[in-house]
Order: sequence, then structure tokens, then C-alpha cells
Amino acid sequence: MSEIDKQLSEQARTADIEKVVVPHSGVAARIRNYFLTGLVVAGPVLVTAYLTWSFITWVDDVVRPFIPPAYRPETYMPWPIPGTGLIIAVVALTLLGFLTANLVGRKLVELGEGLLNRMPIVRPVYKTMKQIFETLFSKNGSSFRKVALVEFPAPGMWSLVFLSQSPAGDLAKRLPEGEHVSAFMPCTPNPTTGFFFYVLRKDLIELDISVENAMTLLISAGMVQPDGDAQKKLATLAATAKTVQAVKSPVSAK
Repeated sequence: MSEIDKQLSEQARTADIEKVVVPHSGVAARIRNYFLTGLVVAGPVLVTAYLTWSFITWVDDVVRPFIPPAYRPETYMPWPIPGTGLIIAVVALTLLGFLTANLVGRKLVELGEGLLNRMPIVRPVYKTMKQIFETLFSKNGSSFRKVALVEFPAPGMWSLVFLSQSPAGDLAKRLPEGEHVSAFMPCTPNPTTGFFFYVLRKDLIELDISVENAMTLLISAGMVQPDGDAQKKLATLAATAKTVQAVKSPVSAK
């Protein structure tokens, strides 16, 4: 076989290999994309269902010991009915709130609180928990309602903080002059831990985004951004902060 025939045979063999390999790689890429798409669709649903089921099961396990066996659905049925404990807990709490709203209920609550206030170890724990719950669930409460940027941990670096009420009493008198506000800086990706401090309001840049969007931004470590309008506002505010920082630098240098 001549050299030209060998080259033609080699080119034909290479072309046949490319015809076989290229479609296979395309199919594999499509399968991978389909799998990732299905994971994105099913993942949040499964995680939400798992967390909901875990919460319902936990409430059922807490409430079940307080229900007499004669009143439990599983006593008369071959399997337990999930969610009965949650329903009983909601009804019981609603009934407790209804009874507390009248005069007799308030007197009983005051009597119970007076008893707890006489216990040295239990008293501070109860008072703290009561203040937290009143703040979180009160209609006029001062729970986290605003989101802001604070320059931390170094100049030119900005972190998200949640704002609550301003300090009062002796604490406000001891702080330096100026309007201070309570700020909580959560950690990523666990927002239940973080840093609490008082900061001057003039040193903050308040954002026009909801607490839920800011929490999503923190938990995802920036992978899930707020909606388009909020993101543009955030970029604008960041640019404003850079401008203010640039103006401050020459002044401080003088």
C-alpha cells in the first residue's frame, strides 16, 4: 500500500471515530443538564417537605405524652395520624390566649409571674425569654425590620446588619453623643450566630430590601441575589459608599 493510501485510510478512520465520539459527548452533556435541572426542581421541594415533616413529627412527639391514650387516634386506628399533635397545640395556645385576655386569666398570669419572679435562677431566664417573645410576636414590636450596610471588618469592606430599636435609659446616656441604633450582624451560613453592637445611625447605609431577601443573601453566601431592582439599589448604594469613603480619605489625610 502506498503512502498516500495509508494517509487516506488514517483520515477515514479518524473521521469514523469523531462521528462516534462527538454524539456520545453531546448525549452525556444533555443527560447531565437534565439531571441538574431535575435536581434544582426537586431539591427545594424535598428539603421543604423534609423540614415540614420533621417539625410536625417533633410537635407530635412533644404533645402526645400529655394526651390520654383513650383520646389518641392511633388507639382506634391501625396507624397514627401525623399532625394531630400540631393541631392540638395550636388549639391549646389559642384557647390559652383567649383565657388570658379576660380578667381571671390575667390574674392567673400575674400570679404565675409573681411566683417565677421569686425564684433566683429562673427569674432572669423567664424575663429575658418573655421580652424576646414579646418583641418578636408583638404587632408593635421592634424586631428586625430594616437592613443596612456597615463598614466592617476593614475600611472599604461592607457587611449586612439587621437594625432594631435604639438604646434607652442609662445605656443611651453612657454612649457617645449621636443617635445610636442596635445592630445585629449574622454570620454566614448560620444566621443564628453573629455580633451585636450599637452603632451611630450616620455610619450606616440603610437598604431598601426586605429582611427575608437579606437573610437569603446571607445564608447563600451571595449565590442567591435579591431581585433586579433591589440589586440595582444595592449597587448604587455601594457606589455611594465608595464615593463617601473617597471624600473622607483626603479630609482625614489633612
